[in-house]
Amino acid sequence: MQAYDENFGFQTGAGGISLAVAAALREIMARRGITGSFAAGGITGYLVDMLEQGLFRSLFDVQCFDLRAVDSFRDNPQHQAMSASLYANPWNKGAIVNQLSAMILGAAEVDLDFNVNVTTASNGRIIGGSGGHSDTAAGAELAIVTTRLRAGTVPKIVERVRTVTTPGETVDVVVTEAGIAVNPRRADVKERLISAGIKVVAIEALYDEAKRGLDVKAASASTSGEIVGIVEYRDGTALDVIERVES
Repeated sequence: MQAYDENFGFQTGAGGISLAVAAALREIMARRGITGSFAAGGITGYLVDMLEQGLFRSLFDVQCFDLRAVDSFRDNPQHQAMSASLYANPWNKGAIVNQLSAMILGAAEVDLDFNVNVTTASNGRIIGGSGGHSDTAAGAELAIVTTRLRAGTVPKIVERVRTVTTPGETVDVVVTEAGIAVNPRRADVKERLISAGIKVVAIEALYDEAKRGLDVKAASASTSGEIVGIVEYRDGTALDVIERVES
């Protein structure tokens, strides 16, 4: 796992936590005088600001998330368009996701095996497509997922995600307001975090805290067994199915 340097490639999303991460990263890189290689993915105004400050040499854009990004794409030759194939084709070794040093994206649910769901809500209803979530997790050197412990009274750290969007074997770190859990596959990351004075907790501890005082079984939605969708992994294999929710 490399620190920030001139080869640093980064992707984050457009949610509140992701934007806060981009703002914090901007401050750190500016303070340390670091210029990274590129930022990629869905581009936001935060990343445009970092490009214009000289904190990244280029942006690779598969979609613009706001008008600031649109203006930058129109005017700045360092803000480059890329196809979905260049971005994340699993059969293209030169895909941009394979050059990411770190990705930081969100989750609707994370389970004890570090599987991530960004496809269905806790009530079983489809909330949207996954974008490059599984692609960046597979390609990045460090895959970080951020989430709150709960959304209201609904736990987001669960025993088993309702729908597997991104396999846990590709997720390295889960960050919540109650602590940071590291996938046992990444003992090197855990060691570096501890050496930096960052407390690391077991994913089971986050699960216990998330469900504390709640009747999780009562809150869970039931399904009819009728399959209405198939979740495909980036190579076309079937990861999971989505069943119709009983009304």
